[in-house]
Amino acid sequence: MKPINHHLNDTLLMGYATGNLPEAFNLVVATHISLCDECRARMHSFDAIGGALVDRAESAVLDKGSLAATMALIADDTWQAPVMEHPAQPGVFPAPLRDYAGGDLDNVKWRRVGGGVSQAILKTSGKATVRLLKIPGGVAVPDHGHSGMELTLVLQGAFRDETDRFGAGDIEVADDDMVHTPVAEPGQDCICLAATDAPLRFSGFLPRMAQKVMRI
Repeated sequence: MKPINHHLNDTLLMGYATGNLPEAFNLVVATHISLCDECRARMHSFDAIGGALVDRAESAVLDKGSLAATMALIADDTWQAPVMEHPAQPGVFPAPLRDYAGGDLDNVKWRRVGGGVSQAILKTSGKATVRLLKIPGGVAVPDHGHSGMELTLVLQGAFRDETDRFGAGDIEVADDDMVHTPVAEPGQDCICLAATDAPLRFSGFLPRMAQKVMRI
């Protein structure tokens, strides 16, 4: 893999380290960390800082119901721990993503969403959504903005938008200030893992009409 040029910010890494991200975002962060030595090292530094703070903290008196509340969380199958790291494996998908996709790229059941673009929504809990995207070389994703945050991790190929070029391993963090038109570079399909916590804001009429049906 070529050098990774676009990384996670500290807020996302700290949220992942403390377990405060939605499961969909955890998956994207864990997948990027499995590819990126720099972000993995920074994440471990946040873990170390958190451990040091716990060691220095004063003892606290627990409520009588603390044990019962903890056991209830363990029994609650809707609660999700952060996605953990896995060793590298051959193929397109890193191990954290394989657990959700049911295998590698060949196992994905794609659904066309228009313009040659296909997606596969992965099952996660919470309001945030994560999906695999397949964009043929030279094809553009419709012009859109964001109502919240979108994390897009490139797994194969590359795309360009108004901000820069994003190749395999790169991650783009988009917020509600960004409007862009990602275009896959000519050649092989661009495969991305994208998580959103709010619907996209499409400029075109047809993408807006299809938005609810396609859950984008």
